[in-house]
Amino acid sequence: MKYLLPVEQVIKTLKEDLPTLFEKDISYDIYTQDIYFQDPVNKFKWKFNYRIIFWTLRFHARLFFTQIYFDLHEVSQTTEDTILAQWTVRGVLRVPWKAHLFFNGYSTYKLNPNNLIYEHIDTWDRPPGEILRQFWQRGEDS
Repeated sequence: MKYLLPVEQVIKTLKEDLPTLFEKDISYDIYTQDIYFQDPVNKFKWKFNYRIIFWTLRFHARLFFTQIYFDLHEVSQTTEDTILAQWTVRGVLRVPWKAHLFFNGYSTYKLNPNNLIYEHIDTWDRPPGEILRQFWQRGEDS
């Protein structure tokens, strides 16, 4: 039988994991096996795939960026079964013109009756194509 995880523990884990997600793996104990994830470019189900997306983020961060940050602004419980995390991704691409990446977003996490996250939906403040275009712009310090 599953135990009831306190919502405060889920929030604490998110606050600890998210700021370093480009550097080290997150804790998967707060997610269900059939977690559903969606952002403007990805959509999938199952914890195995969820683990792969975080591995991919870390791999690409090291490969394509000299600096990359996940700035976590706030994590709060907005309804009984919903947690909202507001964040900014910013970085400097590993290109001679030192292009800067910057976009804001928020993650909506849905909780099951055991307070495990069964759904994670990311919303970005601009379309993926607009974010990709930042890769071709010169950075301020170039």
